[in-house]
Amino acid sequence: MRALLLKLACAFVVAFAATAALPADKPLPDSQQLELDMQRLPWKQFRSVIEAIPKLKADVDAYGSLGWQYVQGKYKTHHWKKNIDRLDDAQKQQLADLVRTAKRSK
Repeated sequence: MRALLLKLACAFVVAFAATAALPADKPLPDSQQLELDMQRLPWKQFRSVIEAIPKLKADVDAYGSLGWQYVQGKYKTHHWKKNIDRLDDAQKQQLADLVRTAKRSK
């Protein structure tokens, strides 16, 4: 019985921590807007943003150096929304923060 109660308590703590990771007053960024903001970045900033988000970096790295060459040539017109939509909420927020920071430092 104690083990069951302990497991339930742990599950509750994990669930609470996952929902408390993002502030309630900060809405999740829109994938479409993130895509547009990313496409407006200069190449070096864009690449830094992609490399900072493991899932996005893995999407490009899957194609090796040819993947990065393709992205460099097409990143302003490539549809990134589907890749952004696959991110979890915390990663999406991290992406929005990185893009916002990169836009300010242009």
